[in-house]
Amino acid sequence: MIARMWHGAVPVEKSDAYLKLMREVALPNYRGVDGNRGAWVLHRIDGDAAHFDMLSFWDDVAAIKRFAGENHEVSYYFDFDDEFLIEKEPFVRHWTMHDT
Repeated sequence: MIARMWHGAVPVEKSDAYLKLMREVALPNYRGVDGNRGAWVLHRIDGDAAHFDMLSFWDDVAAIKRFAGENHEVSYYFDFDDEFLIEKEPFVRHWTMHDT
């Protein structure tokens, strides 16, 4: 299994609206892909910025590509992200998960 982490930050005054879109649009989108094992949005306020991390788990790289496209290490963005994000980070992080 592979863990995938995406990070984004929005101005704190847009935090509630962005969190709502993450819950209503992004999470169902992630979870609706064959091979997705779960997705969660992590949220914290730090000064004037609200930070969001999307943590998702996938069967394999092929499953991630069904979600993110062939270049699966590049960040995937939704249409609404441009009006919220302070900047668009170009890449996500992946970890291979191992049993004991």
